[in-house]
Amino acid sequence: MHSKMKQIIFVLALLLAIMASAFSQSYKPPKVKLELLPKLSLRTHVNSAFKVGEVVNYRLHYGLINAGVATLSVQDGKEKIKGRDVFHVVGEGRSIGSFDWFFKVRDKYESYIDKEGIFSHRFIRNCDEGGYKIFQDYTFDAERRGMTNHKKESYMTPDFVQDMISSYFYARTLDFSKAKAGDIFTIYSILDDEVYPLKMKYKGKETIKVDAGKFNCLKFVPVMSTGRVFKKEEDLMVWVTDDANHLPILAKAKIAVGSVKMEMVSYTGLANPINKIE
Repeated sequence: MHSKMKQIIFVLALLLAIMASAFSQSYKPPKVKLELLPKLSLRTHVNSAFKVGEVVNYRLHYGLINAGVATLSVQDGKEKIKGRDVFHVVGEGRSIGSFDWFFKVRDKYESYIDKEGIFSHRFIRNCDEGGYKIFQDYTFDAERRGMTNHKKESYMTPDFVQDMISSYFYARTLDFSKAKAGDIFTIYSILDDEVYPLKMKYKGKETIKVDAGKFNCLKFVPVMSTGRVFKKEEDLMVWVTDDANHLPILAKAKIAVGSVKMEMVSYTGLANPINKIE
């Protein structure tokens, strides 16, 4: 039971971060001395999808059981990083009910995202999952296209690489207005000191009902290596609102030990009107 529960919680955490790429092909970036890398220019990236003050709450299910809750909040960075304004995004998840009794989960993720370029400056992961503790503290040097972990190891990275949380927010800023079924969108992200290409395939439009209401949505599935946790492409599906927010409202996953689901239950402080069907 313990091993099954760890797998369930792992997938719940995966849904929280919308990191389906964790099962695609990854690679270890080369170690470098960042001070030896040349400084390059930074980008400007238009963001109209989210703003300071956004708070979204989710409920996590294992089968018919309420397994956990999660919250994502967008705050204003109290201090500039390298002279640049940042969003401070906090993601928190915890187990509830019977899950909390025999497999306590307390997860916290923090990402400091550049307001002008929508790339990561710093990522902190502090998790306790059934007594198994994970701590990561990544500092990104976007000018030198590199990052340093909490062990003081530095790596060369792809341009403007994202962390687990900033990947989710950067994806929301992409333009899907001309997307056709089958189109693939790729975001490079760092997870556990490895680079993952997050590849999401657009499947079309659907109307989805969750606790927070009924919404017109865009549907995505990950492009990944099958045969690990997920056997086929549509074993993990994500729906985001078909509006300027591109807010994820539902994610479903089928795994060997059952099915898990994350659905939005409430939201506030959105940057744009949400495409809700009354």
